[in-house]
Amino acid sequence: MPRRRKWLIGAIFYVMELARGRPYANGALPEFDSATRRSMYAQLVDTLADLHAIDPDAAELGDFGKPGNYFERQVARWTRQYRDSQTDYIPEVERLIAFLPESLPEQSRVSVVHGDYRIDNVVFDGDGTLTAVLDWELATLGDPLADFSYLAMQWVMPADGGAGLAGLDVAALGIPSLGEVAKRYSERSGVPVADRLDWYFAYNLFRLTGIVQGIKKRVIDGTASHAKAAEMAERVPTLAAAAWSFAVNAGA
Repeated sequence: MPRRRKWLIGAIFYVMELARGRPYANGALPEFDSATRRSMYAQLVDTLADLHAIDPDAAELGDFGKPGNYFERQVARWTRQYRDSQTDYIPEVERLIAFLPESLPEQSRVSVVHGDYRIDNVVFDGDGTLTAVLDWELATLGDPLADFSYLAMQWVMPADGGAGLAGLDVAALGIPSLGEVAKRYSERSGVPVADRLDWYFAYNLFRLTGIVQGIKKRVIDGTASHAKAAEMAERVPTLAAAAWSFAVNAGA
């Protein structure tokens, strides 16, 4: 007996395709040899550059996001998020809230941005070939440097078994340096990156501070569900201090 088809009318949905492989959360990619690691990072950067090279209007995605400066909207959003969950006075956060809106970079281009592009949100098969990009829930139209700088944070965050690479001998591992990936991304996408990352790192860490501050508020309220929520909540001052240090490098 033939199966009945159900037609979805007026409902938001997405179509998924089977992709072989899995994500790898450890940025050091210990499962692979150095040559394969280098290839995997090259694919990671090239895939992002190719996404940002898509013309949203030509792809019929011209209405996929709001017009205007992407970072202006994002700084305002994460400031509200932080204020809504604020529990302490942190001088570095207050300085960031004053500095970031007054120092917004000119938007380099309007592109489709993923919003959460990192090594554990892509899938590699067993030989290190990138087969899919996952978790598009935050995708919109915006500044491509939001995506690239978020990925580049991997090189300045401490290596702790997660995506962070700081403290590792990346050359020995076959992983390209931050300078190398910035050059590769710029050449492939046409978006200049060199010497522009400090402001974006300050913003990304400010955003992360707001996220972790929300976790801290839920810990205090007794509504946190994450097993390591309390441990994560303790990172708020450290994240704020790191964000401010990059802001100082950016001219604050």
